[in-house]
Amino acid sequence: MRKEASQFISSTVLEGMTSIRALLHAKDATLNDRPIQAVLYDKSKQKKLEKDLGYIKAESQKYHFDVMPVTGQEIDEKTLGNTHGGLIAMCGERTFPALISSLNSLKQNGFYAMIEGIEDPYNFGYALRSLFACGVDGIILNERNWMSAAGVVARASAGASEELPVYSATPQDCIEVFHRIGYTVVAADLRTDHELGTTPLPYPLLMIAGGEKRGISRSVLEMADLRVKIPYAGNFHASLSAASAVTMFAYEIMRQNKK
Repeated sequence: MRKEASQFISSTVLEGMTSIRALLHAKDATLNDRPIQAVLYDKSKQKKLEKDLGYIKAESQKYHFDVMPVTGQEIDEKTLGNTHGGLIAMCGERTFPALISSLNSLKQNGFYAMIEGIEDPYNFGYALRSLFACGVDGIILNERNWMSAAGVVARASAGASEELPVYSATPQDCIEVFHRIGYTVVAADLRTDHELGTTPLPYPLLMIAGGEKRGISRSVLEMADLRVKIPYAGNFHASLSAASAVTMFAYEIMRQNKK
């Protein structure tokens, strides 16, 4: 019950090798400045973790963190999930550069996404996972977002949240920046005749998606160049989860721009 009740609190404990490896890859690529204070491992699983520990210990020399054996109970007390496999990283906060000051790092012919209003960190993490798998070049987030729950988001996104470039901006400022560099801004919205699958979505492209409850604000929709909806079959009058909708958009954008 303790873990369930605390699953949405701020957490910078990365759980499991997938999340830890993603952070280390991102640090090697200078995409992520999250500090690692220590990696703790279950000493009863040392033999099973031998290969992963060899890699982590080599990285610890570069990034100056401790690798420490502890009991399984100590790890369980510090984690929210139970799929850590006996490995966790005690980390600090990551900083996100302002989009307006990062123009030189943006691709001229790329694919970026802004997500606003997703209601929980798991859905948020699942959305990032799909975007990463479909080749997104970076994520733009409002000041209020779920990256404070880094441990949950990293686990749900299979580490994508740590490997992706992430920038900070209001939706309005984000659209203005991408318009300035020649991007088409596409918003997911049901109130349009443009359908996903038949509407051209060529790079360079900024996709904006909202959560199930609040969606995308009217002021942001009015700034978009194009609104596109997901066509449903039969009498389905509800909406998909935000993560599912983002997945469908991300895949279609990747499919159209594969060449």
